[in-house]
Amino acid sequence: MIDDDNFRRRRCAFHTLGCKLNFSETSDMSRRLVDNGFVRVDFDDVADVYVINTCSVTEEANKKCRQTIHRCLRKNKDAFVVVTGCYAQLQSANIAQMPGVDLVLGSNQKHLLAELVSNGIKQKDAKIISSDILKDRLFVGSFSSGDRTRSFLKIQDGCDYFCSYCTIPMARGLSRSGTVSETVALARKAAGEGAKEIVLTGVNIGDFGRKNGSSFLELIQALEEIDSVERYRISSIEPNLLTDEIIAHVAKSSKFMPHFHIPLQSGSDEMLKLMHRRYTTELYAHKVDLVKSLMPDAFIGVDVIVGVGGETEQRFMQSHDFLASIDFTQLHVFTYSERPGTKALELRPVVPNQERHRRNAVLHELSEQHRKAFYKENVGKKAKVLVESSVREGLLSGFTENYIRVELPASTVQPNTIVDVELTGLSLDGMTMEAKLL
Repeated sequence: MIDDDNFRRRRCAFHTLGCKLNFSETSDMSRRLVDNGFVRVDFDDVADVYVINTCSVTEEANKKCRQTIHRCLRKNKDAFVVVTGCYAQLQSANIAQMPGVDLVLGSNQKHLLAELVSNGIKQKDAKIISSDILKDRLFVGSFSSGDRTRSFLKIQDGCDYFCSYCTIPMARGLSRSGTVSETVALARKAAGEGAKEIVLTGVNIGDFGRKNGSSFLELIQALEEIDSVERYRISSIEPNLLTDEIIAHVAKSSKFMPHFHIPLQSGSDEMLKLMHRRYTTELYAHKVDLVKSLMPDAFIGVDVIVGVGGETEQRFMQSHDFLASIDFTQLHVFTYSERPGTKALELRPVVPNQERHRRNAVLHELSEQHRKAFYKENVGKKAKVLVESSVREGLLSGFTENYIRVELPASTVQPNTIVDVELTGLSLDGMTMEAKLL
């Protein structure tokens, strides 16, 4: 048993790898530990307990996890080290064998952290607490707080889709969510901790409520009624689940921001079939066109994967040309990496790594062209910016309703306030917009 001397300050530190959903869950784990007498410190500080919440989207994510474990042990070789998250679910035995790791928690056991660490045992062999994730039906909602002006609200977990390249169902299980009333209650708590903006997050959020008789549309209609929340954003939502009714609701809403993140993965219909995606480029183009027709200033982010097996040069160019034809704002380009247990391992031809990176660079260039054009279209327009707390060279940044990052002199604005501005032009590096206060 860890003795009282080692836990005299009961210091805990967290490191989060991966998606917004992980940040929400990390915040929940931290909140539970603090409620049990711990003090949270920065991950770069010496702590008694280090918790690493992992991602496993790519092999690079796995590598970062291993490096982070070594990093915290260098700071305190006697620390109690916990590894949880997707990588921990998929590779629990391998992680448990790493020197210094004391506890490995599966994806759906994160809520047990406080209880387990409070009774932690520093021993030679790590303890693994996990479950058969595909049979697990437990849903635990959460929200992030403390380090951001916005809160990431976990409304859903898992996925039933089993896309050919993806390990998410094996890492997080099948789709599940809470009820509308439970989720609204969590949103109220997030707002009560000072969040002016709430981002709805999950693995496949458009699937919210399908198994308990409600729907994502019902949820956003209910969230709209919370007076204390000023802004909402919808995180990544599948195009086949982004209904025309949802788009119409956002268009007339005073609280849901004109900002959509709609994963495409490929602009080639042949590749979409190989990926086991559930839509066509025709449906995708319709969703983008509808958003832009109702909300001309809307920001549209798009996920794309390059280099999946079967992506010939012709199919890649089909994808490129489709993207060039639609009115998106920014691409999030992922370079495919082989994941054990996925159907994509069988797809041919295999794309050489060098070619994968070349295609990534091509789409990044296209993305920058669209993003800068979008920014320039907004010059001279008035906007409301939610100011964040991070300072860079005397500047505070924040986002407009349509997700344009703006920098303002720190001497003129306060964090976690919404200010009226006029967008005046692009910054010198083209990554943000300059603005003047109104």
